[in-house]
Amino acid sequence: MSNCFIIAVDGPGGAGKGELTKRLATHYGFSLLDSGAIYRVLAYAARKAGLALFDEDSLEQQALVLNLRFATADDGVHVILNNEDITSAIRTEQVGADASKVAALPKVRAALLQRQRDFCNLAKGLVADGRDMGTVVFPQAQVKIFLDASCEVRAQRRVLQLQQAGKDADYETVLQEIKERDERDRNRPVAPLVASKDAIKIDSSNINIEEMVAVAIKYIDSILAKLKD
Repeated sequence: MSNCFIIAVDGPGGAGKGELTKRLATHYGFSLLDSGAIYRVLAYAARKAGLALFDEDSLEQQALVLNLRFATADDGVHVILNNEDITSAIRTEQVGADASKVAALPKVRAALLQRQRDFCNLAKGLVADGRDMGTVVFPQAQVKIFLDASCEVRAQRRVLQLQQAGKDADYETVLQEIKERDERDRNRPVAPLVASKDAIKIDSSNINIEEMVAVAIKYIDSILAKLKD
């Protein structure tokens, strides 16, 4: 991975990591890793297999045999499990909550850690989207960004997203789910959601996506310029 330029973007759900990382990958021509999708896939597969989300050993074995790949299309990155496109299926609130639970299990994280790192093996550059990309998975990343936003703003964004998809959404319920997930992610004993000490912090609460991307690109370009000197 020494020849791979890595941009690690961490932060809670709803802060805008997905859109930011997609735009950065396109801008720089890098590959994209949505680490959160991997945990969502495992949670989805576990439910489908009838596994308990607290059965760490069974979940570990499930993680080791996941037949998972990412396919790039005009409308984004598609998640393929056992040759089935499950991109929409893993984006529900239930799967998100389940993913947060399985991600707190040490054996599960260990099983998926190397798989995430392997994404950089054949890439000249990688934009990694997650919660521990800069602290655990890619501590050697040349660029580390921690993207955050208030719980209230993130809940508003999620409600709007669900409504646009034709789904019912209650703001207070979504807000409570976000707070509970944050609590789990920030306080789990293994790889908690924290900003790396050498990460630039961006708060997206009161800025739009164009402003957020501009801040990130300016910072990344400054790092690239230093490496060329």
